[in-house]
Amino acid sequence: MTPDPHAHAVPSLAPATVAVTAGRPSRVQGGPVNPPVVLSSTYVSRGIPGDEPLYARGGTETWESFEQALAALEGGEHGIVLGSGMAAIAAAIGDLPPGSTVVVPRHAYQVTLGYLDDRAARYDVEVRRVDVADTEAVVAALDGADLLVVESPTNPMLEIADLPALLAAARDRGVRSVVDNTFATPLGQQPLALGADVVVHSVTKYLSGHTDVVLGAVVTNDDRIAADVRSYRTLHGAIAGPMEVFLALRGLRTLHLRVERAAANAVELARRLHDHPAVAEVRHPSLPDDPGHGRAAAQMAHFGAVVGVRPVGGRNAADALVDAVRLWVPATSLGGVESLLERRRRLATESPTVPEDLVRLSVGVEDVEDLWADLAQALERATA
Repeated sequence: MTPDPHAHAVPSLAPATVAVTAGRPSRVQGGPVNPPVVLSSTYVSRGIPGDEPLYARGGTETWESFEQALAALEGGEHGIVLGSGMAAIAAAIGDLPPGSTVVVPRHAYQVTLGYLDDRAARYDVEVRRVDVADTEAVVAALDGADLLVVESPTNPMLEIADLPALLAAARDRGVRSVVDNTFATPLGQQPLALGADVVVHSVTKYLSGHTDVVLGAVVTNDDRIAADVRSYRTLHGAIAGPMEVFLALRGLRTLHLRVERAAANAVELARRLHDHPAVAEVRHPSLPDDPGHGRAAAQMAHFGAVVGVRPVGGRNAADALVDAVRLWVPATSLGGVESLLERRRRLATESPTVPEDLVRLSVGVEDVEDLWADLAQALERATA
């Protein structure tokens, strides 16, 4: 795709504007405003191939538009779309030689932790699980390490890492750093600007935003890492379908509207849950007494749209809460326009240090009063 020269005419655009404008086709008379979806597995090719498209596993025009837009949002040079969030994480982590050491939050996406545990069992990789909110402990764990994998906020405990400090410590020690920015989105924080080597996304979540695709992405400023990730994508067949990428790009155009509304809803719901007599604990960085509040306020542009709640009555009350909602949807995943909730420890693979009664709320863009009315009646029934 020929990039739009006008897209770079303004030196500094707000992220909301970048979400709408980046990755557009060149402005030619009679040309399309949106990039076309190219549905072809192969391309006309004679002689020795050059840089032109050859075969869709190696790249397509449809990928390029989304990759340009996401890279622009993250402030990165290279955006690389892959077939799933886990494909992106695996590609970003790369091949870990036997004897490698990885530092990772004890609370993180369960499949990320499972992937690293599999590497540990198969290839003698040491996995050091840390409390990512304890900066001194994480820095100490970096001694002799090869890779730092960070989530902030963490899934599902919503702990906030001191990203500037951790990323600087990793760089000082020659430790490559990977930040999963799925929860915060590029509108909440830009880890590359804070010192990260690699950013990963489950595009399935906020970036696409409509619970209808499974995709992942990697963003980096490092040419070598970008080449390695593209090679991984090709060799492992971790590729994305053109229609899924088209839908993700279409979703990206409204990212700022969706995230602003969902995050505002989450702030209000967290405040009300905090004061509700049927709630034992609420986690959301917007709350002044949340352990991550000060750090989040300093390094994030918004507090995110995921809330953790523990109802009075423990696990049974948590299950009853999920069963009692009518507007909220009991389902896994997050980041869509609809509000979802689930008791995380119902999944056998969830970290054992996650409380049995923790219900993760993925707050959507519905009317906040409707969301609260449904939660309030469900809490009353669950804890009666």
